[in-house]
Amino acid sequence: MNLSKIWRFPIKLFFSLFYASRYLRGYYFDKKRMGWYWCFIGLSSRLFGANRNIPWPVNPRTIISNAKNIEFNVDDIHVFQTPGCYWQNQQAKIIVGRNCYVAPNVGLITSNHDVYDITKHVAGKDIVLGERCWLGMNSMILPGVTLGPHTVVGAGSVVTHSFPQGHCVIAGNPAKMIRQL
Repeated sequence: MNLSKIWRFPIKLFFSLFYASRYLRGYYFDKKRMGWYWCFIGLSSRLFGANRNIPWPVNPRTIISNAKNIEFNVDDIHVFQTPGCYWQNQQAKIIVGRNCYVAPNVGLITSNHDVYDITKHVAGKDIVLGERCWLGMNSMILPGVTLGPHTVVGAGSVVTHSFPQGHCVIAGNPAKMIRQL
């Protein structure tokens, strides 16, 4: 047994007191070891902050409203380590494809207020990110948006409708396709 396997067991045992064990594996835990760092950094938020009910490590400056409505591969847990992101998904799902990247301060919003009565919310709509999507800093993904594989969202963009074909760069407010890839 090599040394890395010896230290991994007690660390995993300790962090499994705070996070679900099924998320304490994969690329960032087995190959990179960054996962263990993220567990440590996220402990304060897990114990005292907004992410108390999230069963995987999350950056303390990121907010996830409902872990049950997020689907992702455990190898892509890095998308939750970016500070300032807002994953609002009480009424609908957010599905994250493999090898996606999310820059700081990105908002993924599955439901919005009713414009006729702002004390109420309209029904949520799923957000789907295809494989290898990249969401640029300060971008906003609104309810019902599907981004096809290899879609790059420019910084500061507001994505109001879907780009299911993928393989493109979109930018602006509202986002438009500016280049095919």
